[in-house]
Amino acid sequence: MLPLTPVLTVSYEAKVSFLLLSILEFTVGILVNAFIVLVNFWDMVNGQPLNNCDLVLVCLSISRLFLQGLLLLDAVQLSCFQQMKDPLSHNYQAILTFWMIANQVSLWFAACLSLLYCSKIARFHHTSMLHLASWVSSRFRRVLLAALLFSCICTALCLWDFFSGSHFTVTSVLPTNNTEFNLKIAKLNFFHSFIFCNVGSIPPSLVFLASSAVLFTSLGSHVKAMKSRTRDSRDPGLEAHVRAIVFLVSFLCFYVLSFCAALVSVPLLVLRHSKGGVMVCIGMMAACPSGHAAVLISGNAKLRRAIESMLFWFQSSQVRRVHKMLPRILR
Repeated sequence: MLPLTPVLTVSYEAKVSFLLLSILEFTVGILVNAFIVLVNFWDMVNGQPLNNCDLVLVCLSISRLFLQGLLLLDAVQLSCFQQMKDPLSHNYQAILTFWMIANQVSLWFAACLSLLYCSKIARFHHTSMLHLASWVSSRFRRVLLAALLFSCICTALCLWDFFSGSHFTVTSVLPTNNTEFNLKIAKLNFFHSFIFCNVGSIPPSLVFLASSAVLFTSLGSHVKAMKSRTRDSRDPGLEAHVRAIVFLVSFLCFYVLSFCAALVSVPLLVLRHSKGGVMVCIGMMAACPSGHAAVLISGNAKLRRAIESMLFWFQSSQVRRVHKMLPRILR
């Protein structure tokens, strides 16, 4: 018989520090993503229609609000309820499944954002590519609805796989005294769910990478065209290319970091039973949605103006408060 994997526990102070860090990351993530949603919602209330970029940013931020909440639940469940010596509870597996679904939906919206940038900014020389870019630009809301439909289909498949009878009837079918075999079957079910849910991320990943590659190619052609003729160093086309590529590359870096952390956390959770290692992975995963939202805010003119207006209002209120207090102090 193979020896059992040693259980690695963490101290009470480490659990408290991890929970405080998770709450901090959750607060920052909620603030930055809710800010994007509220600014655009305020424009809608004031009768200003949202353009395609604003619409996809709102959808992306809403999906990340769910991501941040699920990661906080994951942190609480791991710290307070899940014992590493026990099999993964169904509640913990459900939280992980819903996180994978929300992460996949977020990836679909990021792929739509990449398609939008590609259709609006990239310069095409082939007629077929021009027609395709024009079609995406004119029917982008249909593309967004199609992405949402695919997300719903993938969500239904993941939920069906998770809530199928195999996850809950294995222990009742197998003999009760064969605990080690039951544990192995439960681990295989969890691995199967993890792989099955992440297969749905392949199509949006391909769309994102293809449109980003086209944008990079367009940037190279644009730079060559600029070198061939004398122009002002401040070129709007170049700035648009660079801004879009910064958004997409930052998302790719954050997404790869989050996905790798999730991928590493699975063997740490199921095979190594390392609660400390899983905590580090969850902390990295929770930092990614808020990090990319901050990048989007810093590079979006409307969102920057909203922040400047808020800061100006706050400074003005502080000045008015000081002016009201001065007569009382001088008495």
